[in-house]
Amino acid sequence: MNTFGRVFRVSIFGESHGPAVGVVIDGVEPGVKISEEDFKEDIGRRRGGARGTTPRIEEDIPEILSGVYGGHTTGAPLAIVFRNGNTRSEDYSKFKDIPRPGHADWTADFKYGGFNDPRGGGHFSGRLTLPVVAAGVVAKKVLSEVVEVETGGEVKFSCNAKLVELGGSTDPEMWDGLIAGATAEGDSLGAVVECRIDGIPAGLGEPFWDSVESGIAHAVFSIPGVRAVEFGDGFKAAAMKGSEHNDTFPIDTEINHAGGVNGGITNGAPVVFRVAFKPTSSIRRPQTTQNFASGKLEVLEIPGRHDVCFALRAPVVVEAMAAIVLADLVDLA
Repeated sequence: MNTFGRVFRVSIFGESHGPAVGVVIDGVEPGVKISEEDFKEDIGRRRGGARGTTPRIEEDIPEILSGVYGGHTTGAPLAIVFRNGNTRSEDYSKFKDIPRPGHADWTADFKYGGFNDPRGGGHFSGRLTLPVVAAGVVAKKVLSEVVEVETGGEVKFSCNAKLVELGGSTDPEMWDGLIAGATAEGDSLGAVVECRIDGIPAGLGEPFWDSVESGIAHAVFSIPGVRAVEFGDGFKAAAMKGSEHNDTFPIDTEINHAGGVNGGITNGAPVVFRVAFKPTSSIRRPQTTQNFASGKLEVLEIPGRHDVCFALRAPVVVEAMAAIVLADLVDLA
């Protein structure tokens, strides 16, 4: 549904072109220092406007409605909203009858009997990653405080994600050219994001259903457009021998074949995983799809403002999802 977590519980709400999107976070300990300014950096990393990203620019100002008093969390549910303003709902008027290829237009309409909000993708839009990023900011603060207390300040928590592949190329010097080419063709590109989390203590996670990998994969696959998640060596491990893949103890944190997890439980090494994002589904190139009103195939040209590669804005969302999962596991431990 729209809620994730057992103790650190995150619930998102809103639609892309509705009045607002937002998040309610329950289970935040009292006394965590927090203000609207704390969200500025991560929200800025997600914002569009740069080359290859959507020209839709929103103010994205967080409004803290509850759960904070005197600059600190109170222990009550923390509610944050972001107002939507820069919308063009008319761009989406025909997609109810003619669903966009690769999108959730048809499946959402079918599942909810036509009562879903189709504007801008509605509740299925990447716009809903904004409140996720806000929850991630809170989760990172919680994790930083836990790690500092447990280690006496000797270890610092950090969660950093970055683009490592774009359009099939791992050479950053080629990325601008690939983006320019896809833009000129009216097409789009996919990408791979790698996330590294340092400072996580050993012992987090549970066997089987609540392993660290399954929790992170669950959350990360909730990001629109994710197609694959791998930890450590990932798919490369299938071509390796045990003598090549086994991490011996003490673990070499730079080799780290398992990605910091054994048996679903953190082993003290950095947690490292990669996420594959599909190319943006909304493209300017004409596509043939079905008109469900007429029952005939027709050529669809998609208007609107879209990312050539939405994964350019995704690293901070990946960080947020991972931090949310780990904050919940810390509270469960």
